[in-house]
Amino acid sequence: MKPFSDACERNRAPILAVLKRVFADRRRVLEIGSGTGQHAAYFAPELPQLLWQASDVAENLPGIRHWVSEPPPIEFDVQREFPAIGADAVFSANTCHIMSWPQVERLFAGVGAMLPRGGVFALYGPFHYGGQPTSESNRRFDIMLRNRDPASGVREAEAVVALAARFGLELAEDNPMPANNRLLVFRHA
Repeated sequence: MKPFSDACERNRAPILAVLKRVFADRRRVLEIGSGTGQHAAYFAPELPQLLWQASDVAENLPGIRHWVSEPPPIEFDVQREFPAIGADAVFSANTCHIMSWPQVERLFAGVGAMLPRGGVFALYGPFHYGGQPTSESNRRFDIMLRNRDPASGVREAEAVVALAARFGLELAEDNPMPANNRLLVFRHA
């Protein structure tokens, strides 16, 4: 059965508008946590200069293959070694809030080690600012996540930016998105 996410359909155009600009001079992107595969299927033809490599944990690959066949999605878990694919960009959507903080640290360590100087990391999702949710819906979402898994939750933007800096990734842009989300864009210093 082909997986489907309403959220992917709703957020893809605003995300693409930013990616067209920040990935304009990129050649190969690794998408971490491709989920259903809808973003990869939509973004790849819209960014024809890019080779878009979808990736996710093993159990999500069959669903992604319903959306993406070339290049085939690869198995990847941030707990393991990052794939050596020569990517000069990374994209990840709605991942940091479902990971534990040590996994988020591993994500940034791996991205920082993988990207060349000038490489771009675009991270989409909900964030809190100044210790506060940006909306009532994000507050409720954070509570739901933490009730389901106490190690997960909406991350503090300031903590994410500080973590990124530890691995040579500087915040270049903080783009507001629909549904109280953000698209943070980091560049490898």
